[in-house]
Amino acid sequence: MHNSFEYLDIILLAMIAGFIILRLRGTLGRRTGHEKKNYNDLFNKKEAKETNNEKVVNLSSGKLDDKAKEQFIKGAKAAYEMIITSFAKGDKSALKPLLNKKIYQNFSDAIDQWQKKNIKSELTFVGVKSAVIKNFEKNDNIYTFTVNFVSEIITCKKDKNDKVIEGNPDVIKTVNDVWKFSKNMWSRNPNWYLVETQV
Repeated sequence: MHNSFEYLDIILLAMIAGFIILRLRGTLGRRTGHEKKNYNDLFNKKEAKETNNEKVVNLSSGKLDDKAKEQFIKGAKAAYEMIITSFAKGDKSALKPLLNKKIYQNFSDAIDQWQKKNIKSELTFVGVKSAVIKNFEKNDNIYTFTVNFVSEIITCKKDKNDKVIEGNPDVIKTVNDVWKFSKNMWSRNPNWYLVETQV
């Protein structure tokens, strides 16, 4: 007889526990792994709130505040160094995510020519002396920055016999480059692409 009451108690407790669990799940909800991710970035419209004014591009006027310029220049300097050093090494895989199709093809063709002629390109990146935004354009969802870089590098090219045929491995050279970076601001891809180079 006692056993019957024990089983009845267990069943009642299990039912109560099940009810509580169902109520909690209904109230709190469940994570399914398909929740929307927040892809807002520095220039997204949803970020343009008063609490974040120091980070935001004024989308209505197409103007940049100082904080936005500072953050962009920081990224542009890193991209500049990575692009010129990867180009000198002939590292196409490192270049591809940073260049648009046209610029990538130009760089890739130059690398192929060096390899065909057994030319070795050597480069030591000393540093960026200055990087200044010359122009900022907003064309619908396409944003484009024109940046003037002044950098110092040591560079030369050598033939298959290690003879220097261009440049000087012992001299620091000052280089002035004007590059354009562009991005589709509606894209989930965070990368800015180099779309034009001027010397």
